[in-house]
Amino acid sequence: MGERDLMGGFAKGLKVLEAFGVDRQRLSISEAADLSGLDRATTRRCLLTLAELGYADYDGKFFSLTSKILRIGHAWLSATPLPVLLQPHLDELSERLGHSASASILDNTEIVYIARAAQKRVMSINLMPGSRLSAYSASMGRVLLAALPDAEVDTILAASQLKAHTPRTLTDPAQLKAEIARVREQGYAVIDQELEIGLCSIAVPIRNDRGRVVAAINVGAPAAILPAAELPAHCLPALREMQARLKPLLP
Repeated sequence: MGERDLMGGFAKGLKVLEAFGVDRQRLSISEAADLSGLDRATTRRCLLTLAELGYADYDGKFFSLTSKILRIGHAWLSATPLPVLLQPHLDELSERLGHSASASILDNTEIVYIARAAQKRVMSINLMPGSRLSAYSASMGRVLLAALPDAEVDTILAASQLKAHTPRTLTDPAQLKAEIARVREQGYAVIDQELEIGLCSIAVPIRNDRGRVVAAINVGAPAAILPAAELPAHCLPALREMQARLKPLLP
C-alpha cells in the first residue's frame, strides 16, 4: 500500500479517539494532543469534528466521548462470530463455577474484552465487551502473549507502560518474560492481585482446529473466597473442558 492510498486526516482522527480510555474519559485539547502525539491545532480540529458529528461532547474545556462511538465497536462485534459463539459457553462456565468468566483478544499492548458473563462484581472498574486492560498484567494477556514468538513478546513489552497497579504487579521485563515462558509451558496463567488487590484470575488460550490461538478465556474470583493458589484445582478442569469443546467450532 502506497502513501497516496492513505488518508492522513482520518488516521489523525483515530489517534485522537485512541487517546480516550477508562482513566481518560474527559480530555482537554492539550491533554489529547499530548496523548495522541499530534500538534494542538490538529487535535482541536479532530475533537471539534467528533463533537459536530455527535461522537463527543464539549463543555467549552473538556471533551468526552458519547454513546454514539459504540456504533464503531458494535459494527466489529456484529460482523465477528467469535463473541456470539463464546457467550453461551462463558455463561455456562460462570454458572458452573460461580464466578465471572470473560473472553478477550490481543490488540497490540492491550487485551480487548469481547464477551463476558458476570457474577458478583469483583473489580472496581466495570468490565464489559470493549473494555481494555494492559496485557502484561492480566491473566488473559499473559496467555495471549505466551502464544507469540519471543521477539514479538519483546516488542510488545517494550511498547507497554509497565506500571505497578498494585504492590504485587510484575513490571520487570525479565521477570515478565520468565513468567510468560512459564505460562507457555504449563498452558495457563494465574494472576494473584496484580491488577487489583483482592482479585485473582486464571486464564487459558482458546485454539481453533488448526491449533492457532484465537482468544483467551478466564475466570476471576475474590482472593478472600478463592485464593490464587486454589484456582487451578478449582477452575482448570472446567476451562480445559471448554477449550476442547470450542476447538472444532472455531475457524
